[in-house]
Amino acid sequence: RQLLAEAGVAVPAFAVADNIATAVAEAKKLFDAGIKEIVIKGQVHAGGRGKAGFVKLVTNIADAEAAATFMLTNKMVSYQTGPEGLVVRKLLIAAAEQIAKEYYLAITVDRTRRTATLIASAEGGVEIEVVAEKNPAAILKVPLHPILGLQAFQAREVAFQLGFKGKQVGQAVDIMMKIAKVFREKDASLVEINPLVVTPADEKNPDGRVLALDAKFQFDDNALFRQPAVGKLF
Repeated sequence: RQLLAEAGVAVPAFAVADNIATAVAEAKKLFDAGIKEIVIKGQVHAGGRGKAGFVKLVTNIADAEAAATFMLTNKMVSYQTGPEGLVVRKLLIAAAEQIAKEYYLAITVDRTRRTATLIASAEGGVEIEVVAEKNPAAILKVPLHPILGLQAFQAREVAFQLGFKGKQVGQAVDIMMKIAKVFREKDASLVEINPLVVTPADEKNPDGRVLALDAKFQFDDNALFRQPAVGKLF
């Protein structure tokens, strides 16, 4: 989220904690700012966190502390970790958002085409492997130009194909263009947003807001020598 926020991508308010006391303090800051509900997520490189109990919605400090304690003192076991599980060392503490619709969005390297490719689907919120297996036609793939990268007209076509409407289109296009820029500038091999969401309409936002709720990055290890800021995130 930090890399997305620095690139200008719309993300909910958030903080990262590596111990229970910091998690509680960051949760208190969000509650004090007027946020009614926050989400606590274990930060591990594996899917299935929600089903494993490592994504919790809380509305008070006591529940926030209990969630943080559970996640930092237990291994996360899911279908992607194997029975040995993974140790959770960091937590994401973030404002929870109401969701009207979820989408999947990513840029990664397509080794068969030998080019970076935008991947998008209107079936977000679940692992893309599941979508690919059950409904491959729901996945859009757009190869990026090796020099020019993602073009605005390509992003607009994808936004319309995904079903974005009204002001949602411009917001979605803006996010696609910005993650394409992050992908190139940070020597990434994957920038994935799952889910990309549209929030319910309200008086201020009659078409809702398009937000990046969760993200996954992978980087080219051979390029880390020129990405010191990225290296500090590990």
